[in-house]
Amino acid sequence: MKRWGDVTQDTADHLSAGSVLDHAEMAVVVTDRFSNLLYWNPFAEKLFGRPGAPGTREQSLSLGIMEKDHPLAVELAKHVLKGGVWEGTFDVRRGDGTIVYVRAQAVPLRHVSGSVTGIVITAREAMRSNEREKDRFGLLERIGERLAGSLYVEETLKRVAEMLVPQFADHCFIELMEGERLTRRVSTHVPGWSPPPGTWAPLGAEIRYPTGHYADIALRRQETILVEDFSQTNYPSPGEGSTRLAAEIGMTSAIVAPLCVRGETLGLMYLGLSNLTDRRSPHYDAFDRDFVGAIATRVALAVDNALLFEEERHTAESFQKYLLPRELPQLDGLEIAVRYYPAAPLASHGQGIQTQVGGDWYDVIPLSAGRVGIVIGDVEGRGAKAAAVMGQLRAALRAFAQDDKPPAEILARLDEWTRIIATPEQDDSGEDISIPPIVTCQYLVYDAWSRQLSFANAGHAPPLLLKDGTCAELDIKEVGQPLGVRAKGVHADLVYKEETRTLPPGAALLLYTDGLVDRRPVRDADGRPPNDEETLALLCAKLVKISDASVEGIAHAATTAVPGEIDDDMAILVVRSAPHDLEVEERTFPAQPIMVGEARRMAAEAFTGWSVPEERAELACLLVSEVVTNVVLHAATTSVPRRELMMDAPISFDETWDDLPDFDDEIVNEKEFTLRLRRGRESVWVEVFDQDLRLPRIRSAGENDEGGRGLYLVDQLAKRWGSRPTKEGKAVWFEIPTKSR
Repeated sequence: MKRWGDVTQDTADHLSAGSVLDHAEMAVVVTDRFSNLLYWNPFAEKLFGRPGAPGTREQSLSLGIMEKDHPLAVELAKHVLKGGVWEGTFDVRRGDGTIVYVRAQAVPLRHVSGSVTGIVITAREAMRSNEREKDRFGLLERIGERLAGSLYVEETLKRVAEMLVPQFADHCFIELMEGERLTRRVSTHVPGWSPPPGTWAPLGAEIRYPTGHYADIALRRQETILVEDFSQTNYPSPGEGSTRLAAEIGMTSAIVAPLCVRGETLGLMYLGLSNLTDRRSPHYDAFDRDFVGAIATRVALAVDNALLFEEERHTAESFQKYLLPRELPQLDGLEIAVRYYPAAPLASHGQGIQTQVGGDWYDVIPLSAGRVGIVIGDVEGRGAKAAAVMGQLRAALRAFAQDDKPPAEILARLDEWTRIIATPEQDDSGEDISIPPIVTCQYLVYDAWSRQLSFANAGHAPPLLLKDGTCAELDIKEVGQPLGVRAKGVHADLVYKEETRTLPPGAALLLYTDGLVDRRPVRDADGRPPNDEETLALLCAKLVKISDASVEGIAHAATTAVPGEIDDDMAILVVRSAPHDLEVEERTFPAQPIMVGEARRMAAEAFTGWSVPEERAELACLLVSEVVTNVVLHAATTSVPRRELMMDAPISFDETWDDLPDFDDEIVNEKEFTLRLRRGRESVWVEVFDQDLRLPRIRSAGENDEGGRGLYLVDQLAKRWGSRPTKEGKAVWFEIPTKSR
């Protein structure tokens, strides 16, 4: 026994498209872009009479459409060939002389590529008694469908005007209230005509209707006003140019409907008829007034929703914008470009109107001595919560970065902070079940003078390295877990590892969040979306072609390289190293008082060679003396704790440390410091390295104290100063602007 739905081969042959159309009780006619008939079914021949054989280049007007409806048929073709849908009625004279009233719907015929190649018309005979009602209700239904998918005010208003002109009106104005002002937002007219300058108000203009004007009455009364025949009425004119133009084009009738919702008036919708088109009836009537009132109700609701959405989206995007860096710092030896794009609305996902703030972020953090911290991160999820978490993490990371700790240690601290900010929750037994947000992040520290790039990764996509005409992911051997997912009992120091690379001259790094490559799928020729590897290969191929462009050019090219609509918010950060080496001087001195003068002399010679203004150079040399003096006086030897003491035989308690061979000499020789001077575009940086692990601090000196004021002078006279731990000890640094204040 065959299953339900199985058919015989003979039945299947009768279910072909041609067979179905042959039996359809509806006329089906197909034309090309030039209105030449390509196909009609038997019912079309019965309805219109025989129009001719296919391929004879007969035009659709040969269907018998009466001459008075020819302009309507021409407008129909223009409208549909632009991708629209038209529905209406025609008077048709058949070959035997009989006249029938035909209701038709026309839709675009599209090629597989999506281009419009012709028109498909379906038609049936209509009764004159109800054709207008069907026309209006069909139009109202299509307007409702078009408005249902609109999220933006301008798009909403444009869709309304396209549906009404020229099918229902020759002219359409839509004006919205902006505070106390009424502003024109739509001005649409029959194809091929537009109002001359100085006549009707243009888009964006403030509209002021005189008291007693029918539009003013509609606004004040909040009701739809019909002007059935301008020749029979007299209203105050809004202007001489407007009155003259209305007379020239023969304005015959108009309807003005207020856009009201929730007790508020959002604006006005104005529809008018004129002699620019040849219509069956050049005047509106009470039925049309009620119809326009129904349209206005739907338009007002759609506009209100769109305004609320745009306001909410603007608020959310402003929130996101102010959580991200407002300005990027000017850095030596590094060009920077950034991009941030919110995701496309979720309405197309069937989730209603939602704002698209997210948790993607980037940051550029100036560090000590011209070094810079570079951050890219992504908080899982979207919405206000993700953005709030992002803001807290960005602020925390900036604070942690000021300690100048290694990138792996910064991520370890940020991982702990991710757990701290988790929303407190408890189960029924009172146990803590707070779930930290999942965050991917990459933190890099770049030194433009040494070109050294240090970084640690917390589950984030590796940046792309563009150099020597190639594009590939930066080689990262240790990719740690995302922040917030580390297992209990596993210390963060074991999860995040620091790696170091050298960034070649002129090389560029592209850091990005997954929104760049995770687009709404665009299927290939096989009908499948590309996988991650194919998408990345496509991105790299596009970037290789413009690898020598500016960082702004690379950022722009990256945003458009991957096809498809943005499905998630997207952050991009592009940095490029300088093509030439930056100037630096470095020398190591014994930690002896006599070397203070030598260090100052070295600094003075370097500043003179760099053409630093004399006033700035003297100030910098003074502070060099203070910092070096502090090192010489307080730096402790590190020989004993840092070097392994090898002994061939145990030492008796009777022997003293002074008896050990060369021990005192080794201690003295270990005590040294290094002075490093860096020249930037607008500043010079001074760094003093020593082996003491203790970081300096400013202390209050008494009136009679001989010391204790050195760091106070540095704090008062330098633009910035600080200290950071190093592998061998510490570094004290300060910055002096090279331009006089």
